[in-house]
Amino acid sequence: MSAPILIMGATSGIGALAVTEAAGRGLPVRAFARSADNLEKTDLIEPFAWDARSAEDVTAAFAGARAVIYTLGIKERLAMLWEEETLFSDSTRVLIEAMKDSDTKRLVAVTGFGAGRSRSAMSSIECFGHGTILGRPYADKDRQEAMIIESEIDWTIVRPVILTNSAKSRGLKVLRDPSTWRNGLVSRRSVACYLVDAVEDGLDIRADVVLTR
Repeated sequence: MSAPILIMGATSGIGALAVTEAAGRGLPVRAFARSADNLEKTDLIEPFAWDARSAEDVTAAFAGARAVIYTLGIKERLAMLWEEETLFSDSTRVLIEAMKDSDTKRLVAVTGFGAGRSRSAMSSIECFGHGTILGRPYADKDRQEAMIIESEIDWTIVRPVILTNSAKSRGLKVLRDPSTWRNGLVSRRSVACYLVDAVEDGLDIRADVVLTR
């Protein structure tokens, strides 16, 4: 059996769908999340119920992994309007340090449209609404992206636009040229499929892309 893909944030949203997508292709997965104990262990899925901010836990999860898919997210709450968010930068700092000392050099990380340099593709109205509601979480995603870009690993930054729970889109567009970046809708299933493709096919290494339909 081939080396597993470590999926961080594996029990909800895009991460859970990426686990299903990878296993459906016969690829072994190491499913990393605080609540991974709720997952059933199978021949292809190995649950890891550990902490993404813990260097010891992340280093242990790396053992023998071929790549990392990062899909960590936060629960939406009123307090995120004023509380500083550090999950994305804290966990990414730990992750990159662990990758320096491992044989795992491939990272596919989900952030979001409006993070990093994709913010310049937003209209002034979009920027205002996005900044008002998601300003603090996305400020941390900005820090996260900067860490990834400055690292020496084989990274891909993936920015989905507004997410839906619809079926996988046949017309998924991977926007690579910043002049084409735009907002829109994309299904979580389509994003999960791209993440696994990016690992399997070596897509968009050391590049940042926007996903839409």
